[in-house]
Amino acid sequence: MYTYKIFNNIALQGIDCLEDNGFIKNENDPDALLIRSHNLIEKDFNPSLRCICRAGAGVNHIPLSMATEKGVVVFNTPGGNANAVKELVICGLLLSSRGIIQGHKFAQNIEEKNSNDVNNLVELNKKTFKGSELKGKTIGIIGLGSIGSLLAQSVESMGMKIIGYDPNISIDSAWQLPKEVEKADDLKYLLSNSDYISIHVPLVDETKNLIAKDNLKHIKKGAKLINLSRGAIVNNEDILEALKNKNISCFVTDFPTPEMIKRSNEYDDVILMPHLGASTEEAEVNCAIMAAEQANRFLKDGEIINSVNFPRVKLGRTTENRLVIVHNDEPGVIGRITGEIASENLNIADMINKSRNEIAITLIDLQLEPSKKLIDTIKKMKRVLSVRIC
Repeated sequence: MYTYKIFNNIALQGIDCLEDNGFIKNENDPDALLIRSHNLIEKDFNPSLRCICRAGAGVNHIPLSMATEKGVVVFNTPGGNANAVKELVICGLLLSSRGIIQGHKFAQNIEEKNSNDVNNLVELNKKTFKGSELKGKTIGIIGLGSIGSLLAQSVESMGMKIIGYDPNISIDSAWQLPKEVEKADDLKYLLSNSDYISIHVPLVDETKNLIAKDNLKHIKKGAKLINLSRGAIVNNEDILEALKNKNISCFVTDFPTPEMIKRSNEYDDVILMPHLGASTEEAEVNCAIMAAEQANRFLKDGEIINSVNFPRVKLGRTTENRLVIVHNDEPGVIGRITGEIASENLNIADMINKSRNEIAITLIDLQLEPSKKLIDTIKKMKRVLSVRIC
């Protein structure tokens, strides 16, 4: 029997998924944490904790180094909110192109009481809000994961040309891209040839200030920039300078800052909203179910899908006795483990070892159930972080 604890409001469908698989709630020492935006700190890492499941994509509020050092697997749910974010990006494309917000403000403030006067005023002023169509324009998509590839499919059907940039694109994402997508070899090419630019990369050291002065000097004059990913991926000071110089004609973001709020109040070239990308009922349900399924799969079978700090690992069951061993990726560890297993006269039916940077996980299917003594011996080995049987 496995246990869980939740932070934030997790969709009930996710909790039902756990409990249908035999999980019970434990506030003090759970095997799994399910979170959304809660900022985890060291005291949240209870002794029995095996995994943290983030119902969403971003993990910058989770101390990944600490989790890895403790042998705790951190999952996220890429794709669970992809459609919701994609739809908001399309909304951003239209808002930045058609004078919708400006037109709304105008119509909202009409003071005439007579319908004919209102109609005449609207007809007289509508040309002020004339925009441009998306069809035939070029969009540059930075990051071609779940959201970026889905966005590419949708805007292609709207008649847009697409330039994609992602040096780390996965095979699965590549298969999802329309064949019409032009692959950029570098960011400079995308920026200099795109009428619209949409950012879909995680916030890591390599992407912090990705869009800043050095890259903005290459941007196509008058391009529109959309950032619904993470605020720190763009340098707001440099964005404001680009807006003042008309190098960017519009900036759409769901990460308001005092500087951007001020600009938005004074000019029409900044469109702000709360961080709404994943804020749909459907996305919350999808992410909660994905997170629950990941916890269930890992705790019951040791398999890892969509981890941000551990390698992907899958091994079909061959016996009922599976050892799940988390350890540092160093020479000799596997040899010591299998040596101890052999000394107990146990036969290995199947096994797999996968590593990612300094961390590794090994799944070993044994023909017979291992003794407590064997498990304790492996636990005490140098570089072994945790051992369990499932």
